[in-house]
Amino acid sequence: MLTVGRYGVRDLARARTFYDPIAQMLGAVLAFERPDLAAYKGAEGGMFLIGKPFAGEATVGNGSQMGFFASSRALVDAVYAKAIELGGKCEGPPGVRGPDPDGFYGAYFRDLDGNKLTVFHMKQA
Repeated sequence: MLTVGRYGVRDLARARTFYDPIAQMLGAVLAFERPDLAAYKGAEGGMFLIGKPFAGEATVGNGSQMGFFASSRALVDAVYAKAIELGGKCEGPPGVRGPDPDGFYGAYFRDLDGNKLTVFHMKQA
């Protein structure tokens, strides 16, 4: 499934110091950039954008969350550690979520603007 997600940020250059390393770890590339926006493209074609809102200040959505697929549990752990190292805030350390010990494995964190993200791995059927 091709998806696109976007988060508003207050300072794009600052936000890129957080997202550039994480995108690289997850195999995404900077697809394009403008003075007010940066767009990352994953290997499967999904896009994630960060940038200044069209109007007003960037604010955190109540109940909003984006998720990034990781190719392994070890990568979930590494991305979470990098996010925290870069100034992100823990919202749930890496671990199994749900009843299946081989199912959803994820970690939750907030970016420098307070946007909530998860990085996760799921066993392929």
